[in-house]
Amino acid sequence: MTKKQAKQSVPQKTAEPVVRFGFLLLPGFPLMSYATAVEPLRAANALAGRTLYEWQHLSFDGAPLSASNGISFEADARLSDGVELDGLFVCAGGNPSLFDDAPTFAVLRTLARRGLPIAGMSGGSYVLARAGLLEGYRCTIHWEHIPAFVEEFPRLKVERTLFVIDRDRITCAGGIAALDMMIEVIARAHGRELAAAVSEWYLRTHPREGKDSQRMGLRERVGVANAKLLGTLALMENRLENPISRKELASAAGITVRQLERLFAEHLKTTIGRRYVEVRIGRARALLRQSSLSIAEVAVACGFVSTSHFSRVYKAQFGLSPRDEREISSRMDAPSAPTAELTR
Repeated sequence: MTKKQAKQSVPQKTAEPVVRFGFLLLPGFPLMSYATAVEPLRAANALAGRTLYEWQHLSFDGAPLSASNGISFEADARLSDGVELDGLFVCAGGNPSLFDDAPTFAVLRTLARRGLPIAGMSGGSYVLARAGLLEGYRCTIHWEHIPAFVEEFPRLKVERTLFVIDRDRITCAGGIAALDMMIEVIARAHGRELAAAVSEWYLRTHPREGKDSQRMGLRERVGVANAKLLGTLALMENRLENPISRKELASAAGITVRQLERLFAEHLKTTIGRRYVEVRIGRARALLRQSSLSIAEVAVACGFVSTSHFSRVYKAQFGLSPRDEREISSRMDAPSAPTAELTR
């Protein structure tokens, strides 16, 4: 699309103040989330034929900004530099529970008290919660982080949706959901017509609302259409800390245990018990990788009667112990530590 075509795409309006956004990109930030949030701003400027948005890249410690895929570039400023902003987007990936920088949380709280709209993308919602900025707000976070998130912040109103805009807080699951979020931000500020033009610019032919689900339905995920089996699988996923018996599962499905076992064998090539363990151990792996819960706490949260039993099952499933899993994950996801000089 040429600049002339872009200018003709959307009717011209009276000049409005330029909106200045800051992107706080934490070590290992997901490049996809960042790109799908910032690119719609660029498109909005091009389509409107004037500058509607400007943005800056911020670091919490002055170090180069390093993305999850290894791309690195210099920050425009540090968060603590007092940059004038109209909104701040915090983008984090990896294991956001490892980010625990008190000076950063303090600056975020100060900005929030001044009334600055603040958003969390992907693991960025974890950072906002650690800073105490999501109390009393509806919020969301990437589904991979949800188990650890709800364990650490049980009082927060977590929704398993693409994004949530609640007053001066925005939270987004990340990935391409950031595109949906930003198009909604543009629509609220500059109208649906411009937002639709931005959507078409990026070949987004099927708009998604914030309330839409992050994940495919269980039917699509497991490739099974049997309603009784799907209902049982959903019940398993919702009862991990206190697993229920095969008899209770069958009763909930309205069939006998033998009939339910046949469904598992026919459609999933496994047994009820084996599938239930796989679901629970899968949740345990997410908690080990994405939370600071102790191994004993992870075991309890996933319905194992003892840490030793949990460790045996885990090693049989993945070939390494829960402790080894956590150590490997920590080495891969650990953010850079701020230096004393940069955080003073």
